[in-house]
Amino acid sequence: MRIRFGIISSKFSKTRRSIFRHLPKAIDELGQWFRKWRIEVNPDNSAAIQFKYSKNRSKLVVDWNTPDLKMLNARIPWQRSYKYLGVTLDKNHHFREHIARVRKNALFYTARHGAMLGRKSKLSRRNKRTLYKICIRTVMTYASPVFAHAAPKALHRLQGLKLPTISKYMKDASKRFFDIARSHPNALLRAAVDYQPPPPTHFIRRSRNVLIDPPDALTAAVDSLNDVNDTHD
Repeated sequence: MRIRFGIISSKFSKTRRSIFRHLPKAIDELGQWFRKWRIEVNPDNSAAIQFKYSKNRSKLVVDWNTPDLKMLNARIPWQRSYKYLGVTLDKNHHFREHIARVRKNALFYTARHGAMLGRKSKLSRRNKRTLYKICIRTVMTYASPVFAHAAPKALHRLQGLKLPTISKYMKDASKRFFDIARSHPNALLRAAVDYQPPPPTHFIRRSRNVLIDPPDALTAAVDSLNDVNDTHD
């Protein structure tokens, strides 16, 4: 069993000191709970990340004087990014590493299906579209509500695969996710997703930001063209 520790860092040093003062005790209690219920944990495969919102990019994995963490007498290393449940989390929540990995996987599957998706393929466009939706788009949009709010420049790497509507698809998927979560019977889940995102001019972006972002240029152009066609019908 692997353990991931995520630390939300604040710009206020007093809060940061308080977090790291209580964290070792919390980890020790967690280790005792694992022993009590005979849950095997491999600390060597565990990691800790300090999530930090900041305009400035730092080459340091964590801030100076950050204490080492240990569980079951084994050191838990601090890392800049970590893959968790198929999503690569980075310390600044930019998701650039995740998008790069997803793009690479999508290109791999596209190449594997090249014979069926290529121009010389005898498959109909409808079957090609179905193949794309099942085998390729699912790779790119897996857990998309988590990273759909990433900077448009980063998401454009997925759109560059001649898939101009990928941003709209992820935005719609995010809206469905938040709509379902807001009506969930668990009050903690409702509270976690029911918040006001920062304004677009703020340097911090949260997942709900994708719901208020304007459509990308191509999607806006397609919608405009559809409106014109509906007018003439």
